[in-house]
Amino acid sequence: MVMQPVLEIFADDDFALWPVGEHEPYGYLVLDGTLTPAEVGTAVMRIAECNDFEPEEEHGPCPADPLGAFLHGLLTMPDLIAAAGFRVTDDATDTVFVEPGCCNGLESWRDWLEVLDGTGYAGFGHDPSSTAERVGDTIRLTLDAYAEDGSPVIELPVDEVRTLVTGAQADLRDFLDLAGTWAEQHLPTHAAAVTAALARALDLDLELELDLELTERPAS
Repeated sequence: MVMQPVLEIFADDDFALWPVGEHEPYGYLVLDGTLTPAEVGTAVMRIAECNDFEPEEEHGPCPADPLGAFLHGLLTMPDLIAAAGFRVTDDATDTVFVEPGCCNGLESWRDWLEVLDGTGYAGFGHDPSSTAERVGDTIRLTLDAYAEDGSPVIELPVDEVRTLVTGAQADLRDFLDLAGTWAEQHLPTHAAAVTAALARALDLDLELELDLELTERPAS
């Protein structure tokens, strides 16, 4: 079984603010530490698009320059989103057991921790309506809880799912590290702010702060 953080991608052939890769519309991009610079650019573009709303007045007026205007929502909105989530697939059969649906985002990936140690249940959007439910010492994954003609379902040990979630979180962390380096090269005047915003959009801000604290702590 494989659990991967995926980002929903829309093709944007007219985008020219920085280099991006070619992707089919309405597909997914796996976020991890193996992405090319162009793929990282695509991910940053998409996350910025997800947050391209008019911020409240207290966040200041939208900049006039194209780059500043495109990044404005990402850099000023308090609650950021990144469309999609953690996908779970059986590599041996290519069977998908959890596929993020509409209204689900990577900013909510910690719902998996609720499944493991909290309420014992989480839903991951709709069309399909994937769910995860803890039943004793197992986690039941259902691709589409509302499918009329049946749905792929699997039960996995809690410890196996915990390992999968830990791995997917590490993939997000590796992507964020890549994105930070990418931002320094492609968005030097916005690099720190963009990296911090991406961390918030992926709900990795706490880990980022801990990493910075350890880096800045003087050696004993």
